[in-house]
Amino acid sequence: MKAFLKNFFDSQRPHFEGEGKFAKFWWALDGVETVALTPGERTEKGAHIRDHMDMKRLMIFVLFALAPAIIFGMYNIGYQAYSAENLTASGLDCFLRGAYHMLPIIITSYTAGGIAELIFCHVRGHEVSEGFLVTAMLFPLTLPPTIPLWMVAVGCAFGVVIGKEVFGGVGMNILNPALTARAFLFFTYPAQMSGAKVWDVAGSSNLITHSGTPIDAYTGATPLLTAASAETSAVAALNEAGFDLQTLALGMVPGSIGETSTVAIAAGALFLIVTGIASWRTMVGCVAGLSAVTAFFAYGVYGADSGVMLSLPPAYHLLMGGFAFGTVFMATDPVSSATTELGRLIYGFFIGVLCGLIRVVNPAYPEGMMLAILFMNVFAPLIDYYIVQGTTRRRVARLAAA
Repeated sequence: MKAFLKNFFDSQRPHFEGEGKFAKFWWALDGVETVALTPGERTEKGAHIRDHMDMKRLMIFVLFALAPAIIFGMYNIGYQAYSAENLTASGLDCFLRGAYHMLPIIITSYTAGGIAELIFCHVRGHEVSEGFLVTAMLFPLTLPPTIPLWMVAVGCAFGVVIGKEVFGGVGMNILNPALTARAFLFFTYPAQMSGAKVWDVAGSSNLITHSGTPIDAYTGATPLLTAASAETSAVAALNEAGFDLQTLALGMVPGSIGETSTVAIAAGALFLIVTGIASWRTMVGCVAGLSAVTAFFAYGVYGADSGVMLSLPPAYHLLMGGFAFGTVFMATDPVSSATTELGRLIYGFFIGVLCGLIRVVNPAYPEGMMLAILFMNVFAPLIDYYIVQGTTRRRVARLAAA
């Protein structure tokens, strides 16, 4: 099969090069060939840094790391729907119903974002970026399952164009494209992106099984919304709603498609760390920053008996909302994050601090992770600059002393 594909692409290449009739569309052949085979350009000898991880393989490995969150997200969509309808369903029924609602979102994301990517490839004459494979998957996982498909298309196209292409394309962007897309939808269409009604597909049309009647007591509120709306104790409100630490860790709660299960996300994090794709320093920094600031408020200023979000212990913050997903898959983006080793720790730490401050101080927005990462994306080059300058000064001083 590999030899057949290679021969096919070799036979078609003259039509896409030089004076070929499809020379303007060389990027199309290059993109398909890169997906089907390894890149044609390799460093066999000479003064080059050689690695078995080309860009295509790296991006595919990230998709492998996302697989646990994707699979669990499909299951959880169906589980939440059947729970709201007071129906009992098997794991397969939950998964199929979730897939029925989730797959159109993913397909729309890839289609709309892919069209935007290809347009810029044609206009600018650059190669199709493999990074789009990850961006178009990350974006749907940050959305509620009830999001209209046209919003998915608009958001993904916005993320590709404004979040990446306006800066010069892949490797030049300062903001994470997937988070840029989500921020655009969040502030443009807040009613479809937040609240207690967007996290569950109960009562919607379903080709796999019939829908039941939603129970009166069901609200669909996420754990963060439940904690932020508490009148007495945030911990008591979470426990009363069934959101104990074990449930939060497993992810059997309403929320964005791929962000609810910390266990599934942790499995992906382990894979990324072992393969060397993502920086553990950034992840550790995020956890340390959020834990420090929330512990300061919960145990140092207001105390655990306070009846507001300020009293919520760090363990709950680490397991709720999009913190885990953002820490593992968004903050570690190699393009928009810090690149020095110490810089990654500092970068991650301040992401955690900002996320914690937004959650506990701003009553109108109990999440915070999205804005924290985008804010620190802007400061990542500055962090690297001062780290490099500090290292240079120490080396100069050491050489002068010698």
